[in-house]
Amino acid sequence: MQRELREGPARLRVGIKPDGRAPAREGTEIKSADGATIGTVTSGGFGPSVNGPISMGYVAKEFAVPGTPVQLIVRDKPLTAQIVPLPFVPHRYAR
Repeated sequence: MQRELREGPARLRVGIKPDGRAPAREGTEIKSADGATIGTVTSGGFGPSVNGPISMGYVAKEFAVPGTPVQLIVRDKPLTAQIVPLPFVPHRYAR
């Protein structure tokens, strides 16, 4: 706990936009572009606002930069994806 207070969390929640139409569901392994395991998907499905699949998950903080390419292991096959900023769609209301 002390290390996390001093250095920040070891992993961060990120948005993930898979390429193509296949969704990545809870428990899907997230790998870096070189194949190292860097995190896990916590939720995912079809996003009607973005007209495609979206997911959220936790990754090591050095991979949490928007635009970072990642691979999602869906049905034992790597699918390309990238880290995107949250929220997936900016809000359109005024406070």
